[in-house]
Amino acid sequence: QVQFVESGGGLVQPGGSLRLSCVVSGSAFSISTVGWYRQAPGKERELIAHLGSDYGIFYKDTVKARFIIDRDNAKNTVYLQMDHLEPEDTAVYYCNLARPGTGWSRDWGQGTQVTVSS
Repeated sequence: QVQFVESGGGLVQPGGSLRLSCVVSGSAFSISTVGWYRQAPGKERELIAHLGSDYGIFYKDTVKARFIIDRDNAKNTVYLQMDHLEPEDTAVYYCNLARPGTGWSRDWGQGTQVTVSS
């Protein structure tokens, strides 16, 4: 079982920035792929970025050049730097992890709410 604790969300004006953090418990963090998902109201959860040796690096087109995923293996933490935020980025953001040779974890944290509004 994997536990995820996301933080760093909040209310921000369009054009603003936020940095999300996610602490992951469990083993094999450093050799796993980590990712960020988001779920907007009335929409399905979607993968927006991932980073790792198995899956490589990926950004969904809608966030490319504005968001950066990063990790600190010593702290079992994954980050999402979000710049030039838009109202369409409003969602609950979740992190997840895929151990080598497996898919994304079925466990989820509570997420962190990001609201972009003037």
